[in-house]
Amino acid sequence: MAYTLITANRNYSSWSLRPWVLMKALGIAFADRVEPFTRPVNYEAFRGFSPTGQVPVLLDGERTVWDSLGIVLYLAERHPGIWPQKEEARAFAMCGVAEMHGGFSALRNECTMNVGVRVEKGPLSPALANDLARLRELFEKGLDRFGGPWLAGPEFSALDAFFAPVAYRIRTYGLDVGKGAAWVEHVLAHPAMLEWEQVALTEGWREASHEEELAASGTLTADYRQAG
Repeated sequence: MAYTLITANRNYSSWSLRPWVLMKALGIAFADRVEPFTRPVNYEAFRGFSPTGQVPVLLDGERTVWDSLGIVLYLAERHPGIWPQKEEARAFAMCGVAEMHGGFSALRNECTMNVGVRVEKGPLSPALANDLARLRELFEKGLDRFGGPWLAGPEFSALDAFFAPVAYRIRTYGLDVGKGAAWVEHVLAHPAMLEWEQVALTEGWREASHEEELAASGTLTADYRQAG
């Protein structure tokens, strides 16, 4: 089989990171195709390869698989290691993936992903504080119940991949996730995450609306990206 994974800007595209880091971590080979965000709305341009006008998209021969969750479920039918082997850990991972896919809207909206910067956040909104409390609870429960160092046990799984963009957000905004900070440090040091970050820091693309979201999220204190 020959996969092509279509993703967008490394700095911004949190949804792209999920299947990318999972496939890299598990050694699932794919051609890496980047379609950068070039305007506030990329729907029409992306419709040429994505039925939803969004990324990520996995191409498997003539078959198109879209949405980060759809891609992970598709891969899980074809490759071992996507989910933990133990039933309890697998159930926890599946629920956590579903929760991340459909929830944490305040975290998404108020802490936009930008890998290469650091931001002083200031007072948290009640909704964001609730999201962070839930993150702490989920991270600590997974680490305590399954022994770490990953969220559902000793092996990297889809659960870690789905929360990998959150690790960047936690670092960027200096968010407190309690004992979950150990997982954040561990996942940020993963070779696949380091590869993603290296490209993020060197890519020259900037998209105005994403940069405006960043400016509205707090006070920029450091920018490690190369000049755009």
